[in-house]
Amino acid sequence: MKVYLVGGAVRDQLLGLPVRERDWLVLGATPEEMLEQGYTPVGKDFPVFLHPQTKDEYALARTERKSGHGYQGFAFHAAPDVTIEEDLLRRDLTVNAMAMDDDGNLIDPYGGQQDLQQRLLRHVSQAFTEDPVRVLRIARFAARFAAQEFCVADETKALMRSMVDSGELDYLVSERTWAETCKALATDSPSRYFETLRECGALQLLFPEIERLYGVPQPARHHPEIDTGVHTMMVLEQAARLSSEPRVRFAALLHDLGKGMTDSSQWPRHHGHEKSGVRLVKRLCERLRVSNDFRELAVIVAEYHGHYRRVTDELRADTISRTLGALDAFRRPERFEEFLLACEADLRGRAGFENQATPHADTFRRLYKVASKVDIGAIVDSGAKGKEIGEAIEKLRIREIETELGKIRTKES
Repeated sequence: MKVYLVGGAVRDQLLGLPVRERDWLVLGATPEEMLEQGYTPVGKDFPVFLHPQTKDEYALARTERKSGHGYQGFAFHAAPDVTIEEDLLRRDLTVNAMAMDDDGNLIDPYGGQQDLQQRLLRHVSQAFTEDPVRVLRIARFAARFAAQEFCVADETKALMRSMVDSGELDYLVSERTWAETCKALATDSPSRYFETLRECGALQLLFPEIERLYGVPQPARHHPEIDTGVHTMMVLEQAARLSSEPRVRFAALLHDLGKGMTDSSQWPRHHGHEKSGVRLVKRLCERLRVSNDFRELAVIVAEYHGHYRRVTDELRADTISRTLGALDAFRRPERFEEFLLACEADLRGRAGFENQATPHADTFRRLYKVASKVDIGAIVDSGAKGKEIGEAIEKLRIREIETELGKIRTKES
């Protein structure tokens, strides 16, 4: 029985990056031998075990062959006679197909170390095309290692395109698509994920609402970048700068989906795109089975990001009060802050505005603060009941907001 460190741990160690997880490959062992040594089985499709002390994953060396469509359409063979080269051959990228023994010796049969040096994401073999999830993984790695200037090898791009054209990605299940997308949203350059998917044609298939934004113009006076798809990627990058929270980034990504539905005769204006965008956000989230916390934030950002832009000089006090209520800001102040971050990313996600701070978030916070000071207990004690309580609260909040708004706008003028 021989044990090797494999996969991402070897890759990140060679890159000088922190190693977060360690996966191990076991040669020359049977499941029975692993159980005898106290390992806990966790793999359903093939033998994977947890170490009794470290809880690291230890997988028996295996080979696989395609037996159907999708990422589950494989037959696995795990046996003591499977070699390390055979096991590494089934992996997705050469940079993930390296192993290291106890003495630190590198086993690299497919040129992973050279590809690391050349900053290339390259497939190991033609078997890459058999698993549609790998298209998403490649895009995610492109986003994760964007700062290290990694790019996808041309021959791998061609394979990804062939997988899209052959219909293999039609067998992707929603859960896997969302899981990979969620991980990509947590990277330093999440826009690279969607750009990579677009380069191979997968964006049209998996995120048609985003693909539809490319080529849709916006008023150059407000959007020097003009193209809505370009703007969307810029907003996503700004969201990544402003917040590490994937929910904020996801909401920023979807904020302008409604512009893809504007009739071309109305271009470059997009009147009412917020409302139409809400329908598209809900449809996308339902299709991918997105969790409620992501969906709820994305919906309110799509619907009210225009209010954020107009709060400093256009919105009336009653509109602002209703907006705060619709955002559920008084009960969920943390989500209100996430809304402000996503909307700020929208303002900064424009050519020439990337580093330009705006007063909008502070204005919204000031108005929220004064509205929050309304004494609800005093309203109840006054004898108001039922519907009267809500009406009285709203009236007082509008009054407080109007007073504060007057101070803000007088100072600005």
